[in-house]
Amino acid sequence: MKPEQKVLEIFEHIAAVPRASYHEEKISAMLQTWAEERGYQAVTDEAGNLLIRVKATPGYEHAPTLVLQGHLDMVCEKTPDSTHDFSRDPIRCIREGDWLHADQTTLGADNGIAVALAIALVEDPEVSHPPLELLFTVEEEIGLGGVAKLPKDFVSGRRLINLDSEEEGVFIVGCAGGLKSRMNLPVTFTMTEPHEIAWKITFGGLQGGHSGMDINKNRANANQLLARALGEAAQTLNLRIAEMRGGSAHNAIAREAEAVVVIASKDRAKLENALKGFKQTLQDEYGGIEDGLSMTWSEVHTRRAATESDSRKMIAFLQALPHGVHKMSARIAGFVETSNNLATVELAEDGLKALSSQRSMTTSGLMEITRKIESVAQLARAEVSRSDHYPAWKPNLNSPLLERSQKIYETLFGAPPKIETIHAGLECGQLGDIYPGMDMISLGATIRDPHSPQERLYIPSINKVWDFMVALLKSSTD
Repeated sequence: MKPEQKVLEIFEHIAAVPRASYHEEKISAMLQTWAEERGYQAVTDEAGNLLIRVKATPGYEHAPTLVLQGHLDMVCEKTPDSTHDFSRDPIRCIREGDWLHADQTTLGADNGIAVALAIALVEDPEVSHPPLELLFTVEEEIGLGGVAKLPKDFVSGRRLINLDSEEEGVFIVGCAGGLKSRMNLPVTFTMTEPHEIAWKITFGGLQGGHSGMDINKNRANANQLLARALGEAAQTLNLRIAEMRGGSAHNAIAREAEAVVVIASKDRAKLENALKGFKQTLQDEYGGIEDGLSMTWSEVHTRRAATESDSRKMIAFLQALPHGVHKMSARIAGFVETSNNLATVELAEDGLKALSSQRSMTTSGLMEITRKIESVAQLARAEVSRSDHYPAWKPNLNSPLLERSQKIYETLFGAPPKIETIHAGLECGQLGDIYPGMDMISLGATIRDPHSPQERLYIPSINKVWDFMVALLKSSTD
C-alpha cells in the first residue's frame, strides 16, 4: 500500500468522528484506545490535550525525543443548503483526481491530516524513529485555547514538528500573534406599527476562507456587505433593524449574512431601488473575484424591531469597523504584518454583538489595530472585552532542526524548501512560551481554502511529506 493510501485510510476514520472545537472527546477517546491497544502510554491534561508516548525503534533508544504535534478540532463550515450535522454526522470524503474534498462541508484536513500522518508513521514497521511524543491539542480553531493550558511538565521533548502548515515544500519558522475583541452595542426594541412592513436581505455565495491565509486576497466579507447595503438604504429612507446575523467563526471570513429591516409601507419602492443599485455596485466591484456572490431580498413578517436611532447607530458602527489588511511588512515584500477579520455579528435581545479577530507579527501592531477597533466601539458606546490572546512565534533561522530538515529535503527532492513566516496563527508561539528552548518548524501537506466548504487536500503532497518525515526520523539519532 502506498503511503498516501495508508494516510488517507486513517484520515477517513478520523473524518468519521465529529470533532468540532470544544467537542473533541470522541476523537480523543478513539486515539487513546488506539494507543492502549499497542502498548503506548496515553495521557490527557485538564483541558483535554492528548499526549501519546511511543518508544524508540531498536538503535534509537538514546536519541532525543521528537514531538509530532497537531490539533484535534476542525472548523465546521457548510453550504447553506447542506443538511450536515457536525455534532453527529461523519464527513463524507470525495476524491476527484488528485484532490480530496468533502460533500458541501469543510473537509477537516486542517488538521486531521496531521493526526493521520503521525499515526501512519508510528504504525509502519519499516519506519525507524527516536522516542516520539504525539501531541494532539484541543480548541485550536477557536483561539488556540487548548495549547495555552498545557502544563509545563506535560511534554518532555525539546524538538518539535508542527504538522499544521498547508503548503508542501514550505517550512514555516514564524507566525503572527493574535487576540479577539468582543463588542456589544446596547439596543432598544419596540413593537412594529400597522403601517410598517418587514424585508429580509440576504448575502451568500462568497468564497470566505481562512482569515489569516486569505485575508490579502480581496475576498468580500458578508458582514461588511450587509452593513454597506443597510447604509445605502438608510440614505433615502428610515429603517429599523429587527434581526441581523453573519459569519460563523473568528478565523473564517464571513461568507453569509442577513438582516430583517422594518420600513414604512410607502417606502417599499425606495428600498428596492436602493438594493438594486447596491447589487449592481457589488457586481462591478467583485466581478471575477466573487462570481458566486448572491444578494436577495423578500418581504417577511416580524413583531418588533430596534428603534430608528439605534438602527442608524448599528449601521454606522459596523461600517466604521475595519476589516482586512491593516499594514504590510516593511521588511518582507508581499507579507501581511497586521490585519483583522470582522468575523461575526448578531443582533440579540441585549444588543448588537460583533466579534473582531486581530493578527500581527508584532506586539505593537497587534495593539494598534486592537485599539483602533476598540476606539470605534467606545465612540459608539459599545461594551468591549478582549480574549484569547496568543503570542507571535519569532523565527530562529539558526535552528539545528531547521538546518537538518533543509539538508534532508534538498537531498530527497533536488531543490531546497522555501523558508517562510505566515500571517496565520500557529500553536508554536504558545509552545515556545510554555517550553523555553523548544526547537520547532512547521510543515504539512498542501491544503486549499481551509475554513470553508471549498477546503481540499492535494493528495500527491502526502507522499512528499511522508518521504521527508521518514528520512528526518531516520536521521534523528543525535
